[in-house]
Parts: sequence; structure tokens; C-alpha cells
Amino acid sequence: QVQLVESGGGLVQVGGSLRLSCVASERTDSWYPMGWFRQAPGKEREFVAAVNWNGGRIGYADSVRGRFSISRDSAKNAVYLQMNSVKPEDTAVYYCARRESSDWSTEVWEYATWGQGTQVTVSS
Repeated sequence: QVQLVESGGGLVQVGGSLRLSCVASERTDSWYPMGWFRQAPGKEREFVAAVNWNGGRIGYADSVRGRFSISRDSAKNAVYLQMNSVKPEDTAVYYCARRESSDWSTEVWEYATWGQGTQVTVSS
């Protein structure tokens, strides 16, 4: 079974930037969406951004659109999340996930494979 490993989390000041990385242990099917989700303390896990591995379709949550950017590198089996102009409300554990289907989705429950998460803390 594929494993996803996130990295790049940490402490960042309001208005700063951070880049998260997620590397898959095996090549991802070209049409399987890869996504970033986050979970803040006391809240449910929520969608942040997703990209089709090969098709180039990209989607963002309204709360991050214009500030975050998702990208992928097929050769490295990696997906990235560039976080700019971060806000205190961006503080959460960020998870990388893969959908085991070619159908596009931004729903948490439709992603079957998850990484262990990486903490992002935005200080004011």
C-alpha cells in the first residue's frame, strides 16, 4: 500500500510563507487526485486544495484561494502546498491524501490514503 509522507511544517509569523511537501512511496496513477486537508484543534478535518496528478485540474477552498498554491511533480511522486500570506486561522495539522479513484472530489471521506500530518502554527 502506498505511503504518503509530509514535511515542511513549522512555526511561521502572520503574513509569512511556508511550503509543505508530500512524497508518495510509489508512483500515483496519472488520474488520481491528490489533496491537502487540515484539521485545527476541536474542528473537523477540512479540504484545502487538490490536484489531478496528470490532468492539471486544481481546486481550492474559498478560505485559501489566492493565498495557497498546490502543485505536483510526477517525476518525484510529490505534491506541494505553497502557503503565502498566512493567517492565524491557518494553524492546523496539514494532511496529504490520495483518492483511490480517478473521480474528482474535495470531500474528506472520499480520500482513502493519508499521510501522518505536519503541524503548521501561525503566530501573531
